[in-house]
Amino acid sequence: MNLYFFYSFLTQHPPYVIDLDSYEGLRNLTITSLYILFFLWIAKSLNIDKKLKVAKMICLMTLFITVLNHVIDINNGNWDIYENLPLHLCSISNLITCFILFIPRSQKLFEFLFYCGLWGGLMAILTAQINDYDGSIFKYLQYYSSHGTIILIPLYMFYHLEYELTKFSWLRVLLILNILMLIIIPFNFEVGSNYMYLAEAPNIKNPLVFGDWPYYILNWEFFILILFYLSYVLFTRKKV
Repeated sequence: MNLYFFYSFLTQHPPYVIDLDSYEGLRNLTITSLYILFFLWIAKSLNIDKKLKVAKMICLMTLFITVLNHVIDINNGNWDIYENLPLHLCSISNLITCFILFIPRSQKLFEFLFYCGLWGGLMAILTAQINDYDGSIFKYLQYYSSHGTIILIPLYMFYHLEYELTKFSWLRVLLILNILMLIIIPFNFEVGSNYMYLAEAPNIKNPLVFGDWPYYILNWEFFILILFYLSYVLFTRKKV
């Protein structure tokens, strides 16, 4: 890790952690859940063309908010390669969300977004840690809207746009995730970053995060395997 990383770390805003058992955490979970359920519910009364238009509108709004977020960080001098590259799992899912409905139908991208976006977004909301929080309402809302959307869009695609999970999709996505981890771990140590929290565990109350490096990563592997497989079993049953 180089000296610039430590200087950048000390001069930027510390992470803002929101405990789920607080009023703030429960309020934000409730509002985000209602946001997701609202669009899943309203799409039931639409034909397939309108369903697609609504989903694309959400994706375009996500793109706009994502670009604006980076512009604000650059303008405020808070953007750097140590924190702002889209290399966190939720950031990767967010990036996929921005364009997945504007390219030829991609089963692999959908399945990656489904497993990683669904669980990554849920964990981020349940154990919220806003790394680049500057005290502004925009950063606050951007965190929850982006993580809520990476849960919403794959569910929306599954229930309303006729996307399905293929056999062993859970295992393929897990293998792809591990390949990403093998790339990001040395990158973290080379530049002094902590993308996907593979250099240091996040400072949150999460029963799935325990142990020192690298043991907490091995613990994640076990729990992610179970969650991905259970997701496949649950969602490949008859759609409700």
